[in-house]
This record gives sequence, C-alpha cells and structure tokens, in this order.
Amino acid sequence: MIAKVKETFFGTFRPKSGAAPFFTSVIIWGIGIGCFMAAVNNYLVDVHNINEFQRGMLEFFREMPGLLLVFILAILHRVSDWQILRLGTLISMVGAIALCVPTNMVAATVVIMIWSTGEHLAMPVRSSIAMQIAHKDRAGASLGYVSAAMHAGLVFGNLVVAAVFMIGLHLFKVADRNSLYNVVWIIIFVLMIASVGCTMSRYAPRHQSKRPRLLVRRKFTLFYLLELFYGARKQIFMTFAPFVLITIYGLHTSHMALLMGLSALINMVAGPWVGMLTDRLGYRTIMVYDTVILVFVCLLYGYAGDWFPQHIAFWIVIINYLLDALLSTTSIATNIYVRDVSSDRDEVTATLSTGISINHLISILAAPLGGYVWMRWGVGTLFSFSALMGIANSLCAMQIPIRKKSA
Repeated sequence: MIAKVKETFFGTFRPKSGAAPFFTSVIIWGIGIGCFMAAVNNYLVDVHNINEFQRGMLEFFREMPGLLLVFILAILHRVSDWQILRLGTLISMVGAIALCVPTNMVAATVVIMIWSTGEHLAMPVRSSIAMQIAHKDRAGASLGYVSAAMHAGLVFGNLVVAAVFMIGLHLFKVADRNSLYNVVWIIIFVLMIASVGCTMSRYAPRHQSKRPRLLVRRKFTLFYLLELFYGARKQIFMTFAPFVLITIYGLHTSHMALLMGLSALINMVAGPWVGMLTDRLGYRTIMVYDTVILVFVCLLYGYAGDWFPQHIAFWIVIINYLLDALLSTTSIATNIYVRDVSSDRDEVTATLSTGISINHLISILAAPLGGYVWMRWGVGTLFSFSALMGIANSLCAMQIPIRKKSA
C-alpha cells in the first residue's frame, strides 16, 4: 500500500523539475499563512476593536492587490514564475514583521495590504509551477498534492498560534495580548525567510518568462465569469465566516486556530483526492456539482441561529465552516480548465493572474457591501447572497463542453 502511494506521488512529477524544493517551500509558506489567518481576525477585534462594517472596509483594501495583480504581473512579464514566487514571499515577510510596530487602524490596514500583495503574487505562479513540474496527464494530481502540502502547513501554523496563546495566557499569565500577536508575526517573518531559501533550487528554471503584458482573450470568457461569481462567494465566506464565529459564538484566538487547523487537516487529505477525481471525472463535473452542497452550506451558515437553539446552531455553523473550506479545493478544476484552453504555460500564468484580478474586482465590492448588508438586514441575508453567487457559478460551469477526462 505504501509502495503504491509512493509510486503514485513520485510518478506525478517530471524528473529534475524542482518538485521537492517547491513542495518544501509551499509547506513552509502554508505554516506562515496558517499563523496569519489564525491570528488576524482576533487581532483586529482584540487590538483594534473593529465592527462588522469596519471589517468589510478593511477587506476592501486587503483585496486591492488582488485586483491590481494583472497589472503588477504585466510589469513583471519578463520575470520567471519561480522568481515571482520568491518576490511574493519576501513582500509578505515585510508585511508580517511590520505588524509588530505599534500602530493605529489606518497603519495596520496599510501593513496588511503589503502582506496581501505578496500573498496574491504567489497565488497564480504557485498553481502554474504545480502544473509545470507534473506530467501532462497528471496536472490535477499535482495541484491536489500542492493543496495538500499547503494545508499541511496550515495545520501546523494554526497549532503554532493555538500553542502561543494557550501557553502565553495560561502558563505565563500574559496580560497584554498584543505581545502574543507580536510573537506570531515574528514567527511568520522567520518562516518566510525559510520559504524563500527553499526555492533556490538548481532545478528551478532561470530563463525569462514570455508572458504577454496583459491577457484578456475571448476564449477565456467562461473562465472570467466563473472567477467573477467565485470571487463574490469566496469573499463573503473568507471575510465574515470567522467573524460570525468570533462575534456571535464567542470563539477566542486559540479556538479559531484549532478550528482552522482542523479545516486544513481535512483539506490536506482531500486535496489529492479532489485532484485525482478531477483527472478522472473531468473539471466540468467537479465545477458544477460542488455548488449543490455549497447552497446548503451558505443557507445553514446564515440562518442556523434563527432555525435552531444556540448550542445546536453553534455546531451546525462549525460543520458548515469546515464544509466550505473543503469545497475550496475544487478550484483545482478551474486551473485545469485554464490549462486545457491555453496555448502554452506562459499563457496559463497570465490567464490565472487575470482571473484573480477579475474575482477581486467583485471581492473588493462584496466586502464593504457585505458588512453593510449584515448590519442592515442580518447575517442570513448576507449568506443568501453568497448562495446565489454559487448557483450562478454552477450555471456558468454548465456551459463548458463535457469531457470525461482533461487533456
């Protein structure tokens, strides 16, 4: 059994493609992301005491680098994917350590934007590299393994944050929570350095990229629509799902860290499975049917507090939080679709970056609008809108020609 797993894993990648250092870098990067995600929402509440609308407005600025990504990568159109991966990691490193500086909410927003710029730079090239290092008919499996590696890092990162706060608050009786957050930011800083070091592989391609400066083509119209609807749905959950747990159900930093760690653990196992399932069933099938589950997830997340007693609603929301995170792994299918439509690997990276900018166009509007909708009409209306975006996403996916297996 173990031998078969090894054969399946190592048989996915081309020899001397840089797969080992790439995966090591992804795992370390995932630990850093896990630390940041586990701490940032509670940090904003504990240190800056923000409300729902302010959280939405901060997300507007945090997602702005994603909207501008297509233009940033246009400037870097001659820079290789591996070099962009290093640059993004270094930028996030600066953002993480800058959070240690005593600051007001405006300055914190700027620093979080710096972190976000690096994070968004790494997104499309990570997917592109994952497909480059794999054999052509194993791209889905490779993306699944990258998802698993990222979530393995997330598990450890969330556990690190939980440990920092449990030890700090209960063992050392630290009264100033801000000092514990500073410990987390320093840990992330060190992790980003290590992640960059792992990408300095002799197998990493050193040739210049030939990506077009800007890439908007008719053949990717369906992909652009998918990204538009996915961006709205994703933003609502990413911004407000943790905020629901913190403000309505009272989860503390260590609790959120453990929940995110459990979510990442589930995705670590599911990522390769979803990738191989995508290779077998085809990306269209995966893209269409994940929405069926998603609609119920959104509605239950929004209305559990109205439909069930508080103690039952709490566990329903927890389960739905985990299910939504699991469904995020199906984005593998969209990446495979782009690869199949693209003419070459440089077009893949350029198209993925354009897609990220498109979904962030709606994301930066959905975040502040979502905060207003929550305060004006309640959290149920907010997540009903998310369910509608999921249905629209599925209707677009149904327009993709049926294929039993991606090329």
